[in-house]
Amino acid sequence: MTETARRHPTGTPPSTTDAKAAALRTWMASRRSLVVAYSGGVDSALVATFAHDVLGDSAVAVTAESESYPEQHRVMALDVASAIGFRHEFIRTHELDRPEYRANPTNRCYYCKHELFGCLTRLARDRGIDAVADGSNADDRGDYRPGREAAREFGVCSPLDELGFTKADIRAVAQARGIPTWAEPASACLSSRIPYFSDVTPEKLRTIEQAERVLRDLGFRVFRVRHHDTVARVELARDEMLRALDPAINAALIDGIKASGYQFVTLDLQGYRLGSQNEPIRLQPV
Repeated sequence: MTETARRHPTGTPPSTTDAKAAALRTWMASRRSLVVAYSGGVDSALVATFAHDVLGDSAVAVTAESESYPEQHRVMALDVASAIGFRHEFIRTHELDRPEYRANPTNRCYYCKHELFGCLTRLARDRGIDAVADGSNADDRGDYRPGREAAREFGVCSPLDELGFTKADIRAVAQARGIPTWAEPASACLSSRIPYFSDVTPEKLRTIEQAERVLRDLGFRVFRVRHHDTVARVELARDEMLRALDPAINAALIDGIKASGYQFVTLDLQGYRLGSQNEPIRLQPV
């Protein structure tokens, strides 16, 4: 690692950070008004913040509410919007009303994003707003993302992807801009914890959310609870796995997750990794 990278937690030098920030401001200046699909995560928070900086109240960040999204998303969305001061609203989405979504095929995310972007483009049209933007970035190209097809169908803009922002770039620019969640771990909808072709139900989503709240309350930062009927498969960041075996922490973890509705609690020895639910797809023979 270079001396520059050691001085900057994201590994992105200041000159690169400044150039990326300038490019994002220029992109925003090319729009008159914008709806931002804002989850509360750092990616969409960066888009919402720069939209606010450049467009003021002609930009509105909109957060979806449904059983698929954990309460933690709502809390982060509100906290960041309050800290930065950008215009922020909630909208109710109904992906669970769609049989295709509930059936949980490998392209489940397509139906979720189709519902979300359908709602947001209607909102933009009704208010005379130019476009809808999301927080997809260049690193997302390396994972299976069927939701991107829905974004293309609705003409959703992805400025971070267009401008080549990696996750490290996003964190560096967000930190420099003072976005409080710049170092928050990546998150995803609760349905992503359920194996493909196992039905998505409100009951499963509530069980997962309660189990993950146990881990959060115990101080773990990077985790997922993968739902396998009566079994909770816990993925933790490798540097947090040893702590889960501490007798007192381990007892609280097991008791709390079982109280959420699981009969068995397992620790995945591979640890947390992005897109692990997609591993069976990647392993299929071509």
